[in-house]
Amino acid sequence: MQTKHVPYVPEKTDMREFTFRAVLIGLVMTVVLGAANAYLGLRAGMTIAATYPAAVIGMALLRLRKGSILEENMARTVGSIGESVAAGAIFTIPAFVISGAWTAFDSPEAYWKSTALMLVGGILGILFVTLLRRVMVEDRELPFPESVAASQIHLAGQQGSKAAKLLFYNLGGGALIYLLGALNIFSPSNSFLVRIGEMGRSVVTLSARGYEQPLNVGAASVVTAPAVSPAYLGVGYIIGPRLAALNFSGGVVAWGLLVPLLAYFLGPQLQAAGEPGWETVNDAIWRSIVRPIAVGGMLVGACYTLFRMRKNLAAGLGRAVSDLKRAGSQAAIPSRLDLDLSARVVFPGLLASLICMVLLYAYFSDTLAGGVVAALVMIVLGFFFAAVSGNLVGMIGSSNNPVSGLTLATLIVAALLMVSMGVSGVSGVAAVLGVASVVCVSSAVAGEMLQDLKVGHILGGTPRSMQIGDILGVLVASAVLYFPLLVLHKADIVAGGVGFGGRSLPAPQAGLMASLSQGIVGGVMPWPLVGVGILMGLALIMVQVRSPMLFAVGMYLPLETTFAIFIGGIIRWITSLFEKRRNFNDAQKARVENAGVLTASGLIAGEAMMGLVIAAFRFFEKSPPQVLAAGSGLSQVLAAVALLVIALIMIRVPLANAGRPDEPAPPTAVM
Repeated sequence: MQTKHVPYVPEKTDMREFTFRAVLIGLVMTVVLGAANAYLGLRAGMTIAATYPAAVIGMALLRLRKGSILEENMARTVGSIGESVAAGAIFTIPAFVISGAWTAFDSPEAYWKSTALMLVGGILGILFVTLLRRVMVEDRELPFPESVAASQIHLAGQQGSKAAKLLFYNLGGGALIYLLGALNIFSPSNSFLVRIGEMGRSVVTLSARGYEQPLNVGAASVVTAPAVSPAYLGVGYIIGPRLAALNFSGGVVAWGLLVPLLAYFLGPQLQAAGEPGWETVNDAIWRSIVRPIAVGGMLVGACYTLFRMRKNLAAGLGRAVSDLKRAGSQAAIPSRLDLDLSARVVFPGLLASLICMVLLYAYFSDTLAGGVVAALVMIVLGFFFAAVSGNLVGMIGSSNNPVSGLTLATLIVAALLMVSMGVSGVSGVAAVLGVASVVCVSSAVAGEMLQDLKVGHILGGTPRSMQIGDILGVLVASAVLYFPLLVLHKADIVAGGVGFGGRSLPAPQAGLMASLSQGIVGGVMPWPLVGVGILMGLALIMVQVRSPMLFAVGMYLPLETTFAIFIGGIIRWITSLFEKRRNFNDAQKARVENAGVLTASGLIAGEAMMGLVIAAFRFFEKSPPQVLAAGSGLSQVLAAVALLVIALIMIRVPLANAGRPDEPAPPTAVM
């Protein structure tokens, strides 16, 4: 016989919960953490879970004013939803620009389109989860690992002040280090050329069965040092040495094998065409040949991720259908702990969202029929994937939620439907990406929302208050997050880049979405190269590579990015070696892990915030002054010093917070 769940805060209480200060703190965090994840996702192709930083910051600020645990829960709930909106946005919205569906991103039209897609996707995610909330959070078969960890962080709140100081100190450190690099006090990016053969003298002779053909070969290849980036190092620390090494191995194959090999054989021909610099030749080979191969690998990786999770997906689908039936048959419960948004709000909200999407998709596709079909695909797949996403979060946590894989499946279905209806070209690409954007945001928000609702279920929060808080968070995030994207895009162009899809803002998931929509609907894709990438992905599966997707993303990113992420993973490994050498017990290891995650999160957020500030200066064509000449010997030496300083911080700070062996174990931060 199952016992009835008893929350930490009883049903009947006058404890403050939905207060102005809690919501305000949450809204500020949702913008800051959302912008930080937008920055990180565009540059590194990854985002970090915002639940733990939001919980620490919210606890620290509210305890200054003697806030309640329910206020802390509310602030964390609202504060973490922006990360989900940002994740859905960066995976899809840059694809409109990369694919050419939007010719400009700095226009009022781009703003209202982006905002509408984020807003409708976010609201749909919340409304879908509201229909299923009660039966899903009470399902004993869903362990909700990250929700349990987050609730324990709130319950162990006496560590909140210390943890917040750790987070804020490293946030300042990350911002300062990035600023020094932006001022070129040290060079954050360093590369040099290595000659492969000698032009005019090196020859390779092809011979087989009497056939001989000499080829003139020779080139120079670019070798890149790790970027001096607190954010990239922080990402590597969080994902650990194994995944960081896998990501870097993709970069090694791209920049250590494919680019040098192609440059070696094509070098004489390319140099004869117009004397371009070798840096330009290497970059062109990577963009035009290696990246399409990486797209094929990412496609296989995304499909393989869904295949590996097929049992969880099937269970999630079955549970979602049964949950909807059970939710529809349950009578209204007057308990505070079971109060959800009224059906008089949920169903009209769904209808209004559908009407808005019909109009928007009709505008995208230039046909009303295309708009109706796209909207119906969006609402059906959106609900299906929101339910599946919620169940996956309950099984394995939001950090492992395959949002990009679910979005990819949506995009392919929508693209095939558009082609079958005769909708093609730029308008068809825009309509397909519009469907993918809404479903991506909806799935990400649904997973995060359900995770927060489970935390509230454990602590004794009111579901309706949390749902209203998240709606406010989605409204603010949708209205604001366009601007960080715009500033980063335009600032990169001002600095000599190409914006979305370029070296500084590679946005790999958006590049994948753009390539597939162009290939299926627009008819523009180098399919032979994508086919090579697909075969590469299948080979990676056959040799049992843990994540072909992460390997392919490593090929798609600049080498300095994956190299820095790898260094971050090595730092995590070195920290674990010190743990073993000092014979830390499990409680001390948990404290080291928590301090390490907070240190890395602070460094990531600090660089992201300062990066947006620097980008804003460039956006207004006021670039920061350069103290040292780019590429000077002194700036490169200082870059090595800066990298060493960051590594020492990331090793010493967690170890210094191990505490005494007799102290009780804290809840472990799940990222």
